[in-house]
Amino acid sequence: MKRFFLIGMALFGFTAVITAQDISENAIGLRLGDSDGFGAEVSYQRAVGSDNNRLEFDLGIRNGKNYDGFKLVGLYQWVWNIDGGFNWYAGPGAGLASYNYKYRANGNDFDDDYTFAFLAGDIGIEYNFDIPLMISLDFRPEFGLGDSDYRNDNLDFDIGIGIRYQF
Repeated sequence: MKRFFLIGMALFGFTAVITAQDISENAIGLRLGDSDGFGAEVSYQRAVGSDNNRLEFDLGIRNGKNYDGFKLVGLYQWVWNIDGGFNWYAGPGAGLASYNYKYRANGNDFDDDYTFAFLAGDIGIEYNFDIPLMISLDFRPEFGLGDSDYRNDNLDFDIGIGIRYQF
């Protein structure tokens, strides 16, 4: 009898831990980072499957007097609970970016256009408040493919802070 009671309590405890790790079905907000010059990005997260996995899509758009561009990245993330509302996550992704920069130097007009794809990884930590609000801090290395402007080694390290509404 004691054995069945202990097994039952263990299953109940395991079930309670699993439900404490649930992630929100949807979240939308902003991700603020250096983003290789794109700054703020609109961010959307969507839970997938029955596990704590999700997709994240971020879109950054910039324009000014001499430049304009966009950057779109998609990531697959595995999410693990640390304690209470704290989670950490990691996953791979890819993206597409394009920008145009017009400038004048030495009496000549220049028009630099770059369109490129990149591979990305993501690792971060997040806190889910009791209200439908989440904040996060993540690190996203990006490796540019093709005609990229990630300097000589085609590598960029992006750190961002996110704030999202969960629904």
